[in-house]
Amino acid sequence: MRILLCCFFLLFSAMLLISRPATGNQKPEKTVLLLWWNVENLFDPHNDPLTEDDDFTPEGKLQWTEKKLILKEMRIRHLLTAIKAHPDYRKYPDIVAFAEVENRNVFEETLSRIQGVSYKTIYYESPDPRGIDIGLGYNPQTLCPEISKAYSVPLGRATRKIIVAGFSAAGHPFHVILNHWPSRSFDTGWSEPKRLAAAKVTRHILDSLLVGNPNADIIVMGDFNDEPENKSLKQVVGSSFDAAKVKANSNALLYNCWNGYKGIGSYYFNKHWQHIDQILLSAGMLDNRGLSATENAFRCFSFSRLLDKYGKKPYATYEKRKYTGGYSDHLPLLLKASITP
Repeated sequence: MRILLCCFFLLFSAMLLISRPATGNQKPEKTVLLLWWNVENLFDPHNDPLTEDDDFTPEGKLQWTEKKLILKEMRIRHLLTAIKAHPDYRKYPDIVAFAEVENRNVFEETLSRIQGVSYKTIYYESPDPRGIDIGLGYNPQTLCPEISKAYSVPLGRATRKIIVAGFSAAGHPFHVILNHWPSRSFDTGWSEPKRLAAAKVTRHILDSLLVGNPNADIIVMGDFNDEPENKSLKQVVGSSFDAAKVKANSNALLYNCWNGYKGIGSYYFNKHWQHIDQILLSAGMLDNRGLSATENAFRCFSFSRLLDKYGKKPYATYEKRKYTGGYSDHLPLLLKASITP
């Protein structure tokens, strides 16, 4: 009996020795994690005489103060920390793109106090009357920046610029195109031509990138103030829910990541969730080469604190112009792109 037990012990030990190297040799998955978020008026409390920011001052209608800004920045950093702690990610986003940022200083200040990552920024001031811009941050430890450019939208009234930026991850090049299109204020029919004009600029940028390489890896993100099925997205930009059609028409179509998504939308209006924040992918992101997006790469990220006390809509900073101290009136979007050798 003793001999039998010894044999069993030796056999079990040998199996452990054989299995351990196999587990230890597994290489960690290489990914690029991208975040898009309309952060709802990340303003400093100082009055800028060149923009319409009077409401966001201590004396303004919204009584915006340094104390409220500090809480706002803490909310944003808490969101980024929650992403890092999430078992599906375990790291800060490699790219953070925020809409509704007043200036470079407040954007960099917000990111600079995050423990464990030192973001670099790409920032273009826009001619928007309120002075809000798109802020782009990236982790220089994981990404190498290349060229970037800001495109103006030809409208009678100035609006946010559209940003394109190139990066490489583990030697694989890719581009992001960032959008914050004109709002639906007053009347949808009246404002739609403005979003169509912005859509044409985004399509122009796409065409210029794809003409040299139809398989280029391109990620289009933004607050489009239109739904995926609206004319600006579907007809002008080329948004599609059909991955096979996107692959077959790489020069014309983009895959919309909301396709088949089971969760809630990113924005709540008129008692229903909307999908005006979107991430769209070129055919090159679907070919399992370079950067690629798997079936579950996309998520509208939320947890209990990001929603109001009823859990029905985003916990906003302001509710009907009354200060509530929340995170934002939009939820953030995440894309976890894999890097394939």
